[in-house]
Amino acid sequence: MSHTFTSRVHITGEVAERFGEILTPAALDFVARLDNAFAGRRRELLDARRLRREELAGSADPHEVFGFRHESRWIRNDSSWHVAAPASGLEDRRVEIVSAPSDRDAALDALNSGARSWIADLGEGTSPTWRNVIGGQLTLFDAIRRDLTSAWDTRRTIGDQPATIVVRPRGWHMVEKHLRIDGRPVSASLVDFGLYFFHNARQLLARGSGPYFCLPGLESHLEARLWNDVFLLAQQEIGIPRGSVRATVPIETVPAAFEMEEILYELREHAAGLDLARPGYLFSAIKTFGELGADYVLPDSDQVTMDAPFLRAYTDLLVRTCHRRGAQAMGGVSSSDPASVRVEKERETVAGFDGSRVADPALVPLCEEVFDDVLGGWPDQRGKLREDVVVSAEDLLNLASTGGEVTENGLRANIALALRYVDSWLRGTGTAVIAGSVADATSAETARCQVWQWVRNGTKLADGTAITPELVSEFLDEELASAEGDRLDDARAIFEETALGEKLPSFLTTGAYARYLTDLR
Repeated sequence: MSHTFTSRVHITGEVAERFGEILTPAALDFVARLDNAFAGRRRELLDARRLRREELAGSADPHEVFGFRHESRWIRNDSSWHVAAPASGLEDRRVEIVSAPSDRDAALDALNSGARSWIADLGEGTSPTWRNVIGGQLTLFDAIRRDLTSAWDTRRTIGDQPATIVVRPRGWHMVEKHLRIDGRPVSASLVDFGLYFFHNARQLLARGSGPYFCLPGLESHLEARLWNDVFLLAQQEIGIPRGSVRATVPIETVPAAFEMEEILYELREHAAGLDLARPGYLFSAIKTFGELGADYVLPDSDQVTMDAPFLRAYTDLLVRTCHRRGAQAMGGVSSSDPASVRVEKERETVAGFDGSRVADPALVPLCEEVFDDVLGGWPDQRGKLREDVVVSAEDLLNLASTGGEVTENGLRANIALALRYVDSWLRGTGTAVIAGSVADATSAETARCQVWQWVRNGTKLADGTAITPELVSEFLDEELASAEGDRLDDARAIFEETALGEKLPSFLTTGAYARYLTDLR
């Protein structure tokens, strides 16, 4: 079905009950103005990503491609600039919770969890069906107006001290095919941001909060500059004060690790901080260096701990960069057993992080307790400048010192995770509990990329068995025999295409979305 909402905007997805509250002509016109202003720059920046990949593919040494930018060293050398002061509701972020807003009960769990902030994940934790995209917007719309109730029990609603809402839109690489402007799909980032901002920015400010965001997958300061310009135009169009927006940037790509200060500089009047994103960073490292030989082959992902030299350098640099510029440094998301989570969070407090993140409401008290022990009555550790930290490009690229081994269990675990998650994603569920941990799209991306890297490089298991496409297919058959799910055949096809093909696709979700989810309402 197709619905014309303005002369330029067409909706190809269903318009179900209450969708019209989000898809108003004024809101869609606002998204169209954003698209008109920024679509061209977005395409140019995605082309720049492609050109960097091609440059790396033609080089035997990543040092020829990656390093701290010479032309922006003046930004790094100028000690006078700082980001904006923490905004209302973001002064103390010692524990944040991450979940998708498409599930109203999960949203209530997050808001009432006791966490200081809720990262409402419209990206990695959401399967981007049209119903989920607009359903998530409705959940946020109701939550901000304190009208959110449980889908199963209308007596269950938002408590007296809900978490501050921070919205994570989809990344720049995604499009929203159910919404077309002048016949072409719109940037999913601008759809997610635009609909949320248009309906809620004024309401949030009136309630003493603000429009706060978490910007995923950035690969350069120019991509951060694009977001900053989006914020400037949006604030002007809606008529709210410049600087009302705040944004946290997960450093989850290798290129971004070399531009942390530049990213903060571009966003400085809107910046809240940076956050640690081990799953995304691991995915980026494997994808970026997948073809460069044995020195860049990583072991089983559960052996790649934050003690690995390249991850320790990335972690220390992030804290030092944030605190030098007055920004908050947020730790990674944890979802496993409490004993492991406690160790992770204690490591983060020692490193100087100002807060951390969990995916399970049951882990909020534990995370709070660990940070309470260090922070006490202080809201953060920004005074811990980490001037002892000196990180070189070689440190960030030193994957070879990781150690560990590739095991049959690790290979099987990657196959199981990717297969089971994609089956869940195709059925409209953006997260899945696999082997005791919450998996999202990044988890599946890491798993399938690692299988591709091992096959591509002829990696051997600890017992000497070579990892070949035939071995992967054999393990895949065995996993399918024991797995349960309605979309396993499709999941297998996606896995084989994105993990066993000659070329490694940048994202499994982009092609799968176009083929499988654009008709799933």
